[in-house]
Amino acid sequence: MIIKQISAFVENKSNGVSEITKVLGSGGIDIRALSIADTTEFGILRMIVNDTEKAERLLSQSGVSVKVTDVSAAAVPDTPGGLAEVLALLSDGGINIEYIYAFIGGGDKGALVVFKADDQSKAERILAESRFDEISTKDLFESL
Repeated sequence: MIIKQISAFVENKSNGVSEITKVLGSGGIDIRALSIADTTEFGILRMIVNDTEKAERLLSQSGVSVKVTDVSAAAVPDTPGGLAEVLALLSDGGINIEYIYAFIGGGDKGALVVFKADDQSKAERILAESRFDEISTKDLFESL
């Protein structure tokens, strides 16, 4: 299932991520997953949150450059080779993964993987035809 991810552009300085999380926390935004990629000058903080629209508004109002992107989430077995299996399925379907991050889910969900593909709709179809559970934003917040 396609879910919304918020990306915040952060200057590489000591309080950049701290300020962003403070704005979100003060606004009642719950962060379920995050990843940060950095360069020497800035970083991209990618997050799955409980209210993407509100998070985008809060961060924009505080002067942070933000972008909302469609990504997918899937539950994969939390076993050796679990991630390799789903990535092979997508690769065999001609899907290029632009980036990926994962975290452990609750209950029997296993590992939850968030990914951005070059063809998100096709990736969704491949997952729907497979045995891998697609995860919605609601599932992410109910699973833990």
